[in-house]
Amino acid sequence: MGGPGQRPVTEVTLTATNVLTYEPGTGQVLILRNPTAGAVSSVIDGADGTTVSYPGAPNISVAAGFAVGAIPAGGVVAVPLDTISAYLQGAINVTGTGLVAVLLGS
Repeated sequence: MGGPGQRPVTEVTLTATNVLTYEPGTGQVLILRNPTAGAVSSVIDGADGTTVSYPGAPNISVAAGFAVGAIPAGGVVAVPLDTISAYLQGAINVTGTGLVAVLLGS
């Protein structure tokens, strides 16, 4: 999202299954807003995520996806997708029925 000025965005109300297209290294940010009357939990899960390893650490499972956690009523969270790229392998699904999502690109 280089350069000055505003950008149009598209808001999508999430259902039980929502496909996300991730472009690695582009600085995408997923904004999740909760307009409902109660907390809503969300998970971002790539179908091919299994385990990742880091020097000096044991293998870490990413198979269950990235748990954004409970977003309170009226709350908003931003998830920089490049920071959770290990979870975003293969077809990506975002859960959180009732949340409103906006995907910002670089």
